[in-house]
Amino acid sequence: MPTNRQITLAARPVGYPNETHFKLVESPVPEPGPDQVLLRAIYLSVDPYMRGRMRDVKSYATPVAIGGVMVGGVVAKVEQSNNPNFKQDDYVEGLLGWQEYAVSDGQGLRKLDPTLAPLSTAIGVLGMPGLTAYFGLLDICDPKPGETVFVSGAAGAVGSLVGQIAKIKGCKAVGTAGSDSKIEYLINELGFDAAFNYKTVKDYREKLQELCPAGIDVYFDNVGGALTDAVFTLINPGARVSICGQISQYNLEKLGMGPRMLWTLIVKRARVEGFLVTQFADRFDQGLQEMARWIKEGKLKYKEEFDYGIENAPRAFIGMLKGQNTGKQLVKVSEL
Repeated sequence: MPTNRQITLAARPVGYPNETHFKLVESPVPEPGPDQVLLRAIYLSVDPYMRGRMRDVKSYATPVAIGGVMVGGVVAKVEQSNNPNFKQDDYVEGLLGWQEYAVSDGQGLRKLDPTLAPLSTAIGVLGMPGLTAYFGLLDICDPKPGETVFVSGAAGAVGSLVGQIAKIKGCKAVGTAGSDSKIEYLINELGFDAAFNYKTVKDYREKLQELCPAGIDVYFDNVGGALTDAVFTLINPGARVSICGQISQYNLEKLGMGPRMLWTLIVKRARVEGFLVTQFADRFDQGLQEMARWIKEGKLKYKEEFDYGIENAPRAFIGMLKGQNTGKQLVKVSEL
């Protein structure tokens, strides 16, 4: 009898998670009930927000319970269907979690056309990360031609797209990442105007002044911490700051007390806004269509890196939190 391998949360980490915080369990493959479908996972996404779901604290989403299946976006194939809206061999995307098989009543599933784009893109550039970059930059920050856009975490799944969209909109794109090879990728492959390695630069403010001599009009923040403190001292009047993530803070055992820079928002009449991509759900089709067009026109590039096997999802997740990937980190769970 086939089994369903799942990755569950074994313990709540303090600081960086390690593989002991997860447990690989096996159970029978579930049977779909009335109006349900049985789905086999093909690709699994690992993303920074999952770290927050491992905490037992009140947030915008319910935390994963101890013993519960880790949350995550999945591209899957319909193996059996009792739902008139889906047929066997359809491909779908949804929040199915870290498991090889799942049942669903169809709510929250998006049908995919494998002839339009590689299926893996549905949880990358043409999925949640891509939509996060699109709406987080264009709606929250409204960049204008000629403005300087600075992106932290610029070599990740979201940041790498933000800088390219900024260029499409006629802006100067500057970013930061954690290795020299990532900096070369940003400039030589993705067309960023400038970038620097935050691990080797000692004085963030000095480097930002050098690379952004006209100041910073738009800041897309994936990182937080000391880098964001430095950016705040260089924003221009009327600057817009989009708070997408704070990955430098997610694994700290104790939060540090940094400079209190909110006074700069008064001086520069600037705006800082946090967002969740789900607030733009009624316009997802618009974003996906435009992103797909930019890819087809060669204006938008993306990079995917893969681990293989559901058992390696924790390793891929931990590596992503430590910045080991360039672009979108995925786990391939099974063949098409």
